[in-house]
Parts: sequence; C-alpha cells; structure tokens
Amino acid sequence: MKKTQSENEPEAQDNNILVGYVRRSNAGGALKLSINTAAFADCSTYMTSDGQSYVPLVISMGALEKVLAGERAVTTVTQLHD
Repeated sequence: MKKTQSENEPEAQDNNILVGYVRRSNAGGALKLSINTAAFADCSTYMTSDGQSYVPLVISMGALEKVLAGERAVTTVTQLHD
C-alpha cells in the first residue's frame, strides 16, 4: 500500500541548501561546525535594523540531541527555502 502524505506532515523541500555538518569534538566538550564555503556563498541573507547581515541556518534539534548523546556521529546544517 502506497503511503500518502497527510496534511499535518511538512512537504519535503527539494530546494533546501546543504551548507555543512555539525559533530561532537573528539573530547566531547564542544560541537564542531564545518561549513562548505561555496554552499554558504549561495545562501540567502537578511538584514537587521542596525545594518548587520545574517545567514539563517537550521540544525534539527532531534538530530543534534542524537549527536550530543553519541547516537549519531554527525548531522546536517541547512538553509530552508519555501
């Protein structure tokens, strides 16, 4: 039986940009963030009222918790697009 997407499930975003990865350091006391510079350059930005420019990025909380718990080695950093 083919699974259909319910109205409550978010649609897959095919145009999201994979920007990099996050993992725990070998010592376990820090997170290591690796950003692909070419992908970062392709990201959209927004500007705050004080003139600063930012790149909005997303890391899944559930996946990050698994990295912190040692259940996963790495998870992704992305920029979401509608």
